Amino acid sequence: MKPKAIIPFKKKGAKSRLGTFLSEQEREELAIRMLMDVLDALACSEVGGEIGIITTSTRDELIEELDIPQRAWSTKLSVREDGRKLDEVLNELLNAEREPILIIMADIPLVTSESINRIFLHEEDVVVMPGRNGGTNALFLRRPNEFSVSYYGISCLEHIETAKSRNMTYAVHDSFFIGVDIDEVEDLLELLIHGRGASMQYLREIGVHIRVDKESKMRAGVVR
Repeated sequence: MKPKAIIPFKKKGAKSRLGTFLSEQEREELAIRMLMDVLDALACSEVGGEIGIITTSTRDELIEELDIPQRAWSTKLSVREDGRKLDEVLNELLNAEREPILIIMADIPLVTSESINRIFLHEEDVVVMPGRNGGTNALFLRRPNEFSVSYYGISCLEHIETAKSRNMTYAVHDSFFIGVDIDEVEDLLELLIHGRGASMQYLREIGVHIRVDKESKMRAGVVR
């Protein structure tokens, strides 16, 4: 049975830690472009069911910004507007869900369909894809109604402990392309080096590029 996918998404005030480098409008546009990259990867993956976005944004506005009728994933996509805390929304959905589901974050624009498909090779009940600093960038659940999420604190460890406490088998899936979430200015370097999609193109459009230290030729960063 092919899984469904859920993508939590926040536009307003997105990526505040990039505030010293990008304006609020630029951060919000980058968030939209990263979401597009994640959707494009999902559309070409083995995710066969509905792709649902849970957003704190206005539903109609997000649909317009994503230009949904022109996208390969348009027939699979649903958008739900919900201003509650993420854990509350997701746990309500999981409690009612009996089919396998993938929860994937909207700020991992390097994700590919291949990196998503490798997740499904695991046979465990719970598959955790850690981000840097202990976050959970993706979470695959074969029996979602028996699980509950906790996305605050060191969530990857929280999700492993939840699986253990509920006698569910689990695996930690190591993936560079899923592990890189864009939060800090230095993260933009990875996007410019490895990115191929809309978010990388947007950075180039607004004049963000790579600069290598001329003396050492070892240190690279991003400048405008």
